[in-house]
Amino acid sequence: MRCWLLTLLLALSGAVAADETVRICYGYSCLAQADIRYTEGQLGEVRRLLFATVNPENERKMISEAVGRLYAWAGEQSDIHNDRGGNYDDGHVPGKMDCIDHSTSTTRLLKLLEARGYLRWHSVLDPVERGVAKLFFVHWTAVIEEKMKGEAARFAVDSWFVDNGQPAVILPLDEWKKGAGPDV
Repeated sequence: MRCWLLTLLLALSGAVAADETVRICYGYSCLAQADIRYTEGQLGEVRRLLFATVNPENERKMISEAVGRLYAWAGEQSDIHNDRGGNYDDGHVPGKMDCIDHSTSTTRLLKLLEARGYLRWHSVLDPVERGVAKLFFVHWTAVIEEKMKGEAARFAVDSWFVDNGQPAVILPLDEWKKGAGPDV
């Protein structure tokens, strides 16, 4: 009986601690996608990073770091290691990403963190756009919302601004919508 119970516990612990796969977009407008496998060790590193946070502001800083690490690991498995901040420094290399690729992929990464219970002070929303026209000057970003009483605070999580593997830029969504962010 004890042997059977021990076997069952080991099987259940393996089911809880399993690698995860996330589909990452690239090639501009999600023309191509790669299934990226994150090991339980990598996810444990991200979990420790996020569980060390002490307040919503600190969690946003760690989310920025976590997104950068997740992209760096994705770059070890795909051509996105070639991606540079913005749209103009990539050249014609495989793996380049536009804001649609980044907003879609970053949202998927954030949803993974949320599903695993790694985000304590934020929830993940759908990507949003800024711009004056539907065809010109439009830019997309992933979005998180601070869980708090009263009026909700929303933040852009924009990995498009940085080279692959660098921490994502996180700004209040209202500022981002007005054009805030690093020059690229």
